[in-house]
Amino acid sequence: MAVASKLLSAVILRPPCSGKGTVCQRIAQNFGFQDFSSGHFLWENIKAKTEVGEMAKQYIEKSLLVPDHVITRLMMSELENSRGQHWLLDGFPRTLRQAEIPFETLKDRLSCCWIHPPSGRVYNMDFNPPHVHGIDDVTGEPLVQQEDDKPEAVAARLRQYKDMAKPVIELY
Repeated sequence: MAVASKLLSAVILRPPCSGKGTVCQRIAQNFGFQDFSSGHFLWENIKAKTEVGEMAKQYIEKSLLVPDHVITRLMMSELENSRGQHWLLDGFPRTLRQAEIPFETLKDRLSCCWIHPPSGRVYNMDFNPPHVHGIDDVTGEPLVQQEDDKPEAVAARLRQYKDMAKPVIELY
């Protein structure tokens, strides 16, 4: 009887040059996360002369931060390619506008969760769906979506989390 593991995602928030990259690499290696370093992806795209890389290069050469629309486009592309994997964000998001995008991604992923209550098996309709939609793979019984996994409830929980976590984040 296989139980789907929960998808783990994390964001490391620290000022520039504070060791985020080192910490993220160690966490990724030791716990099987995919490390998403915005700096690493920027340099890869600059080196490959992609459209996003060329846009970013214009700002980096002037010692300016890469604008939200460029870095968000880059990171969301990378995140979309890693559906169903544990991930760790390093250097992204750095602004409130950027931070709202992963919350939308999180809301979408959480809203796709369905469970088999007697066993506790968890299914995600995007990356770990049951063989038959709405039916538990092992027992053939119906799956249910818990009230707190419905889109409206997830959005409310994420807003509440953001409000509660803000003072802690601001401290660091």
